[in-house]
Amino acid sequence: MSPRALPYAKFATLAFLAVYGFLCLRSPEEWRLLDGVNLGIHETGHLVFAPFGEVMGFLGGTLLQLIFPIAFAVRFFLRGEHFSGSVCLWWLAQNCWNISVYIADARAQELPLVGGGEHDWFYLLSHAGMLQGDLRIAALVRGAGVMIYLVALGVGTIAALQRPSAPAEAAEAAEAAEAAPVA
Repeated sequence: MSPRALPYAKFATLAFLAVYGFLCLRSPEEWRLLDGVNLGIHETGHLVFAPFGEVMGFLGGTLLQLIFPIAFAVRFFLRGEHFSGSVCLWWLAQNCWNISVYIADARAQELPLVGGGEHDWFYLLSHAGMLQGDLRIAALVRGAGVMIYLVALGVGTIAALQRPSAPAEAAEAAEAAEAAPVA
């Protein structure tokens, strides 16, 4: 992709994420594109954290669901790839909205559970003596997701407006030179 086309691609990506994110936020209980990936990560988290005790086993699904996009975002930001980092922040926000739906269901337990078993957030909030606060906690998590979503779009916009750094331009020039036919 030419350096001139890159900002347009970034703005198109941001527009897609803004609209898709708004749809996710408006009705986070609906199954969407990334939900299968997030569910796989969530279920893996139970296995990863189970050796650390029962509470961590229940919490592990949500923890890994948050750790994954955070780890990718940190990696991209440390490399100076702010636009990619903003996309990972957007993913984190989307996960927060999904998690808020799960938390809000702790007392009602109407969501279908993968493989049956006990509802993570019913167990966690009951164990902590906070079950009656499920809807308030869910609202806080959803609100955190909204803030992260707005930050992600803001950081992405700023990153899309910036010129590529000198190392990025050098790498693009090297790629173009390798792709050029030899005379």
